[in-house]
Amino acid sequence: MRYLRLLGIFWTAAAAARMEYRAAFVVAIFASLIETAGKLFGVYLFYSSGFELGGWPWQEALLVFGFAQLVDAFFLLFFVPNLRRISEMVQDGTLDFVLLKPVDSQFWVSVQKLDPVGLPYLLLGAALLGYAGWASGLEVGGWARLAFAGTGAIFLVYALAFLLATTSIWFVKIFNVVHFLSSLIWSAQYPVQAYARPFRIFLTFVLPVYFMTTAPAELALGRAAGVAPWAMFLVALALFGFSRAFWRFALRFYTSASS
Repeated sequence: MRYLRLLGIFWTAAAAARMEYRAAFVVAIFASLIETAGKLFGVYLFYSSGFELGGWPWQEALLVFGFAQLVDAFFLLFFVPNLRRISEMVQDGTLDFVLLKPVDSQFWVSVQKLDPVGLPYLLLGAALLGYAGWASGLEVGGWARLAFAGTGAIFLVYALAFLLATTSIWFVKIFNVVHFLSSLIWSAQYPVQAYARPFRIFLTFVLPVYFMTTAPAELALGRAAGVAPWAMFLVALALFGFSRAFWRFALRFYTSASS
């Protein structure tokens, strides 16, 4: 309950600060609509001529796109404003104050900020998933698998982003690499079956964006072949646990502002 109260305090203050510039927020809403429409149009172009990406029908491919939108929305909403600050706190020494607080330091640096600009993307992603699920004829079990898989995808992208951001303790200005991860998420807006085999291997085992978009869609649709799509939960839990251990290991090398 203490951590839930902290979340309420953090996010209320962050939202109030961001909403102070109301015109900028309104512009951001329109920008999110235009950007999402443009990306969606790019997917539609393939299907307008009767071509199916990797053998996926339009409504099912839209489910993959919806998961990409959902994951990217959480990236903008939470990860970008928080993980950028890790390198800033290391650079100016304010990480000292976080480590002295009686709160888990990874929790503090991961959730303190909230950027409401990500909310329109989140709503659009939820709407796309809802429509795609309805058009694909999902039943109750399919909707439950969809929600479960979406949660696993979010944990997975958080763990990857946090692992990259943690390296800023050694390299300081590393946040551009985290932005690179955001770009890779959108490389998986198409089903991985649409890519050539070398790219499928890369997007599955090197940078596991397959487990963020295509695998959740396969689970929701009941198309899970073997254990690969279900492995996303093991991958997410393993990377999340590793991010915790890696953060504690990295802190041993943090010399603080006064050292």
